[in-house]
Amino acid sequence: MFCRVKSVGLTGMNAYPVDVEIELSRGIERFDIVGMADLAVRESRERIKSAFRSSGIKFPSASIVVNLAPADVKKAGSVHDLAVAVAVLDAMGEVPQDIDGSVFIGELSLGGEVRGVNGVLPMTISALKNGISRVFVPKENAFEASVVDGAEVYGVSSLREIWEFLNGAADIALTPRYIPEYGAYDDHLDFCDVRGQAFAKKALEVAACGGHNVLMIGPPGSGKSMLAKRLPSILPEMTFEESIETTNVYSIAGLIDKEHPLVTARPFRSPHHTVSTAGLTGGGGVPRPGEISLAHNGLLFLDELAEFPRMTLETLRQPIEDRKVSISRASGTVTYPCSVMLVAAMNPCPCGYYGHPTKKCICTHKQVSQYLSKISGPLLDRFDLHIEVAPVEYENLAAAEKEEPSAAIRSRVQRAREIQNKRFAGTDITCNARITPDILRDVCVLTDSANSLLKDVFDRLGLSARAYDKILKVARTVADIDGSDKIDRVHISQAVRYRTLDRKFWANE
Repeated sequence: MFCRVKSVGLTGMNAYPVDVEIELSRGIERFDIVGMADLAVRESRERIKSAFRSSGIKFPSASIVVNLAPADVKKAGSVHDLAVAVAVLDAMGEVPQDIDGSVFIGELSLGGEVRGVNGVLPMTISALKNGISRVFVPKENAFEASVVDGAEVYGVSSLREIWEFLNGAADIALTPRYIPEYGAYDDHLDFCDVRGQAFAKKALEVAACGGHNVLMIGPPGSGKSMLAKRLPSILPEMTFEESIETTNVYSIAGLIDKEHPLVTARPFRSPHHTVSTAGLTGGGGVPRPGEISLAHNGLLFLDELAEFPRMTLETLRQPIEDRKVSISRASGTVTYPCSVMLVAAMNPCPCGYYGHPTKKCICTHKQVSQYLSKISGPLLDRFDLHIEVAPVEYENLAAAEKEEPSAAIRSRVQRAREIQNKRFAGTDITCNARITPDILRDVCVLTDSANSLLKDVFDRLGLSARAYDKILKVARTVADIDGSDKIDRVHISQAVRYRTLDRKFWANE
């Protein structure tokens, strides 16, 4: 007897439909799975047999051949266990109802339980795009799948439960759709805790408004890490589309919060400087998302930037520019999104006091040069804003007045981002930092005085073409904060102030 049951496969971020075809006939008892199945898929034969026995269902003594189509695409993992088991039940005549419009996803245990799997959200989205709205998933993944509007999600806890449901002996409740709550950033880290540092705060506000990359340089104890850790508290709210994109990555990585399956707060990832290249950009035998992808639509903070291995940092150059990272293996290439706001902090030298107004630096010129040379010119050019975080004055630390809270800053950031959302409506651009070259001149319209200043700065500082574009984008953000349609001289002047730090520290390298 021939039957077909639908499932979904996953390679990286790409989910694709899989037809589980089964042919059950009389003959020598056998159970084969074909269709470019990896070891985990082939081992499902033993899991399924044991699950049948544990569930009190007689496994057929027959010749069974299962084909996972398309047969020329490699199938990996245990996500097809449930679909294969349902196909066996269907071939046995135990499924009287029509299941052509249903998809089955899940792993079976030896005891017959249906275990959760990673990547349920992108697989559910794929099923819906292919015209299949009825989705059977492990019960622990049901809340996650219910995020998808239009999907009828059924959470299955065991093989026996799905068997009884399909033959009409029991019922499985439809999982209600999860409606996320988008609220203000709620955390104990607030900008009101940061004393002084008015210039750095303003620069970070500009960065948050336009999604710009930031490099902070300053001595130990000046507040670089403190500022960076509070930056998420002023980032604009995520759109629903951004939440879905980020949740897809977290679903594949197995980092979904079961109580709140949709990521609604912009991620903040801060890997230690000992992180491996694969840990930062992604990798492994079965490629997994790295820290840069887990920070998608959020913030990636690299503290003590110069302590990271240079080769690890250099691997970030292309992903930062392309907003995606591709990982190639013999079995194929997977691509993960990584549209991040990169924030980095570092000391100006090994001892940390090079250029300090009161403390003497004990490093030699060679030591300073070698330390700064760990950050290559091309990587330095990827930062839109370069901020010098100066030591905090005693008067600022002892002042009784309260600093401006994150909520007030965030309201301005949100207002500026809404201007950008309106400007880029109908495109893939989400903020000024993502402006593409083809529309840069149309979006960044300069007054005559602004154009004259920018030309003078470009010639005098010897800026690269990338630096020129970044100054324009930052100036566009500054103009948005002021509510100006055109970029004026004052906006260019402020943007240039955020691009001169490399001349101070790297000028002689």
